[in-house]
Amino acid sequence: MQALIDFYKNKKVLVTGHTGFKGSWLTIWLKQLGAEVTGIALEPKTDRDLFILAGLADKIKDYRQDIRDLDKVKTIFEKESPEIVFHLAAQALVMPSYEDPVLTFGTNVMGTVNILEACRHTSSVKQIIIVTTDKVYENKESLKGYSETDPLGGHDPYSASKAAAEIITQSYRLSFTHSPTHPLTQSSNHPFSQSISTARAGNVIGGGDWSDYRLVPDCVRSLEIGEPVIVRNPGSVRPWQHVLEPLAGYLLLAVKMAEDPRKYSGAWNFGPEFADIISVEELVNLIVRHWGEGGWIVDNTDHKPHETAVLKLDISKSKQILGWRPVLNVDEAAGLTVEWYKKYPRQDVYKLCAGQIKQYSDKWNSGNLK
Repeated sequence: MQALIDFYKNKKVLVTGHTGFKGSWLTIWLKQLGAEVTGIALEPKTDRDLFILAGLADKIKDYRQDIRDLDKVKTIFEKESPEIVFHLAAQALVMPSYEDPVLTFGTNVMGTVNILEACRHTSSVKQIIIVTTDKVYENKESLKGYSETDPLGGHDPYSASKAAAEIITQSYRLSFTHSPTHPLTQSSNHPFSQSISTARAGNVIGGGDWSDYRLVPDCVRSLEIGEPVIVRNPGSVRPWQHVLEPLAGYLLLAVKMAEDPRKYSGAWNFGPEFADIISVEELVNLIVRHWGEGGWIVDNTDHKPHETAVLKLDISKSKQILGWRPVLNVDEAAGLTVEWYKKYPRQDVYKLCAGQIKQYSDKWNSGNLK
């Protein structure tokens, strides 16, 4: 982790979606690394959101702005002059995408265009990481993990919008960064040293997530009041991982992109080892076991919208080329998650998160990753 400290100290980093679950954890980690953080996002949804509990508004430059407004986004970029951009802002849930596909496509497609445009016209920006999802692949319910070269697709509006964001990002990378003599590069005053990647992460779990339609928050809300957890699709298989796992990948990716923009720009999968890709039922059982009590029942509601049954990621590219690999197995990830939810009512939440980041970093340093 020393490489991260050396790289991010005093760097100006902009995070979109910093009020969300993953964005809040990333913001805390960047602060621990000594970065100067600017955030662009909508308001937090609840008083229990990690952003609120950790008091992050007082620790960073905090802009509440819809990324669908290009002019206002560009104004923020011009004012703050970020060097590194992590784009996480999104409508990030499958079920709400059925309810409001226009919002989903507007935010995830045109919002991504706007962030890339703002980056293109901001000469200080050097590394850009667009965070998408493991659901960008054309899913054939395959037991083989999807690799970065597999076809993109999307059944539901959320998945389709994120696949579109991948294609858009590739277009910007090829159109504006692939050649220092490219006429569009020269006319846009866009430096060739700027590099763009996408990060496709598996299903993340961890403390501080209170989103609707997500498994762990559903579990915690039920377990807190002593009611059985209601599970929609117990047999569905997902690449579950603790939130710090992909965030470590994003942070490392930006470092590598700075070293060699050509080699490290592109698409990257971040997920668990194959042995840790388990079903919804198995993860709920782990959560309940770590909680110490409780149970679950199946939601037998008819006419549930389509959700992928099997989803696995091939992370060999990230392991072999980037030098990243998972630190926690799925049981450790579940244990760390439950520990956060058990402790947060009685502890300083920022310090709780910082402590878990240190615990994760120590485990990283004790292994093969440096």
